[in-house]
Amino acid sequence: MAWQTPQEAGWPVKDPITTQAIKSEEGLNMPLLAGGSSMPNSNCPTGLECLMTLDMFFVQQQVEILEVITGWDTINKYIVKNASGQVLFLVEEESNFCARCCCGKYRPFIMKITNNTMREVITLCRPFRSSSCLCPCFLQEMEVFVNALKIGTIVQNWNPLRPSFSICNLNGDTVIKIKGPFCRCPFMTVNFKIFSSDGKHEIGRISKQWSGIVQEFFTNADVFGMSFPMDLDVQTKALLLASCLLIDFMYFEGSGKKICL
Repeated sequence: MAWQTPQEAGWPVKDPITTQAIKSEEGLNMPLLAGGSSMPNSNCPTGLECLMTLDMFFVQQQVEILEVITGWDTINKYIVKNASGQVLFLVEEESNFCARCCCGKYRPFIMKITNNTMREVITLCRPFRSSSCLCPCFLQEMEVFVNALKIGTIVQNWNPLRPSFSICNLNGDTVIKIKGPFCRCPFMTVNFKIFSSDGKHEIGRISKQWSGIVQEFFTNADVFGMSFPMDLDVQTKALLLASCLLIDFMYFEGSGKKICL
C-alpha cells in the first residue's frame, strides 16, 4: 500500500504553536504548548536523537511466514520508519508460549526497541490486564523505559463507548490524551486522535492503514502512521510510539487463532 502524505490521509494541519510562561521550581521560565503540553527540553536521552526532528513516522508489523502458512500465533515484530523510509527502530516482543495461548491479545510481555546499532533504547513492560468496560479497576497499563530509566506510563481510561488512553509522565501527570473511534471497520483507515493534556486541542493522529485482504485475514501484520508536533518532547514521542504498539495489541491483534508458537 503506498504511503500518503499527512494532508492526503486527512491528518490535521498543525496550528502555529502558542506558548505561555510559567515559573518552574528553580524560578526559570518554562514554555508550554497550547493545552498544557510541555515544550521540548535540551536533554535528549541517548538513542532518541533521531526523534528530535520528526513530526511523523510509520510502524509496520513484520509478516511472519510461519504465521501465514500455519496460523500459529508468533511473537510480534515491528519496524519503525521515518517518512523517507529510513529504519529508525526494530521492535521485538518477548512473551512465553503459555501467555500467547491462554491470554491472546491481553498477554503480558516485555517489548524491546533497538536502534540501527542494535542497542536497546526503549523497553516496554505490559502486565496482564483486562480491557473490558465492565471491569474499570483492571484496565490496561504499560510502563515505558528509556535506557533502563522509566519515563512514563500508558494508561487506558474507562470508557464504555470508545477507546481512550492517557499518556502520563514519570510524575503521573497526563501529558497527552488519545481517543479512538466508536467503530473500527477492518476495511478502511482507522484513526486514533491525539490531544493535548486538557483534551481540547487535536495535535496529531495515529492511523491504522488497511493492508489488503490477504494480509488482514491471514496474518496480524498491521501498518500504522503517526503524526505529531515536531517540537514535542522526545520522551513524549517515545511514549506515543509505545501507545501505538499497545493499541495494535488491544484492537487489531487477531483473536481467532488456536495454535501458538
